[in-house]
Amino acid sequence: MMTSLNAQANTGVAAVRAGMELNKHAVIEWMRAHVSDFSGDIEISQFKGGQSVPTYQIKTPDASYVLRKKPNGALKGAHAVEREARIQTTLYQTGFPVAKIHGLCTDTSILGTEFYLMDKVEGRIFWDASFAEVSLQQRPLYFDAMNQTIAKLHSLDPIALKLEDYGKSGNYFERQIARWSKQYLNDPEAGHDSNMDMLIEWLPKHIPQGDETRIVHGDFRCDNMIFHPTEPKILAVLDWELSTLGHPLADFAYHAMMYQMPPDIVAGLVDTDIEAMNIPTEQEYIESYCARTGRQSISQWKFYVAFNFFRLAAIFHGIKGRVIRGSAASIHAQERAKSFPILARLAREAMEACQ
Repeated sequence: MMTSLNAQANTGVAAVRAGMELNKHAVIEWMRAHVSDFSGDIEISQFKGGQSVPTYQIKTPDASYVLRKKPNGALKGAHAVEREARIQTTLYQTGFPVAKIHGLCTDTSILGTEFYLMDKVEGRIFWDASFAEVSLQQRPLYFDAMNQTIAKLHSLDPIALKLEDYGKSGNYFERQIARWSKQYLNDPEAGHDSNMDMLIEWLPKHIPQGDETRIVHGDFRCDNMIFHPTEPKILAVLDWELSTLGHPLADFAYHAMMYQMPPDIVAGLVDTDIEAMNIPTEQEYIESYCARTGRQSISQWKFYVAFNFFRLAAIFHGIKGRVIRGSAASIHAQERAKSFPILARLAREAMEACQ
């Protein structure tokens, strides 16, 4: 969100779409200066996703890389590739599973906009949150790997990592509610929704007490991770476009929202037989996270769910606006836009469950 939602950037590739071509010679010259042991020719293709940040595969005879760049034209909202490069570079040094960054280019004369290049991590991406592709016995281990990884992220000290300026500290929910409300209200082309209007009024009045600041991913889902080819191990967490400093419970609740999410929107478990699939229950998953992060429990859980459905609905509303304006880069953008009212309704239902 982002919007983000760019895990698709690491799935199938195709020919570069019209109007999104890269200057091959410029890419080669930049790589010669920034990628050790680089030589020879390259092949450029484009990942099918990447509605907010156009994403390309750069293939050499010896290796494959991923190049992410800001889209051309007037921009609203996210697209800050500089932040993506910075957070991944820092986290890579701690041993957290992210791809290695080879360099960030802020010289817009090279490819027209800022971009960065990172290793392409080979492995598996699971689009189905039930992990139906793995065995019944192994399935809980994949959920545990996700739980462990997000708990590890929230255990990192942003000050110790010199990321204290990576976002604002404190009042995360107030600021986020205001941000996404403003984005929604300032995009009349995408239309308004009565459910969103209700949430904009209700959410600021029901923020739980207590405040924390940690590094938050912002779009932590199973399809934003690359898993080991055969093991329940995460090799790289993708798509850091929405990362910032924020409240860890907002980040974790967004991830755990998979238990409430219809699978035809983003990876979700609604209508999945959790017990038959040997998947931990939502409560068990919450308890595992609490144990790893030193919490007794999470009170007012339903608020965090309502907030995240609202936030995601606002993100999809932004995609809808870009589709209308013709600036959406992804072939999936129209599908996302159509899901906006569904998410707005789910956000309202989660809100009502809090009362």
